[in-house]
Amino acid sequence: MSPPMPASSFLDALRDEGLTVVEVGEWRTHNRNHKGPGPWGPVHGVMIHHTVTQGTANTVRICKDGFEALPGPLCHGVIAKDGTVHLVGYGRANHAGLGDDDVLNAVIAEKALPADNEANTDGNRHFYGFECENLGDGQDPWPEVQLEAIERAAAAVCRHHGWTARSVIGHLEWQPGKVDPRGFTMDAMRARIHDRLK
Repeated sequence: MSPPMPASSFLDALRDEGLTVVEVGEWRTHNRNHKGPGPWGPVHGVMIHHTVTQGTANTVRICKDGFEALPGPLCHGVIAKDGTVHLVGYGRANHAGLGDDDVLNAVIAEKALPADNEANTDGNRHFYGFECENLGDGQDPWPEVQLEAIERAAAAVCRHHGWTARSVIGHLEWQPGKVDPRGFTMDAMRARIHDRLK
């Protein structure tokens, strides 16, 4: 069981992993902690998403503010095409939604993931979330600098908590019907994270 790290430690962990980080507004206290069944935590892993947006400024704004039906923050960090991580919130964020409890149990045990065929568990409570700027159409490229930033960001969180790469999952592995991230495989990304953590 891991309590979420303090916001200052999150920032330090990302920078210590070699990332360029931009702090957006009052990100440290921008959250949805007043909503949902239970507070943020204990945390068990990192979830990777794509945004279905274009343009870094637009993407960061959407992820910070959200929508009328889904208020922000929509993640903790936005990973831009140029590899910069924009911090938009900290605490409970509207990114994971309901997912499969068997997947959560596998993440906690750091075992191979089962198929996600249920949506019965609150993921916003248990995962750090990174939204990655990409149209998610399978055609929009993933620059190497962005893939490396995803690797570094996930590894930074895992390193702090003492987790392995098995604690990093894609939204598509958590919630039935989701396809993100599209354009690279989570197995390939976990292999990169594993190598970085060695």
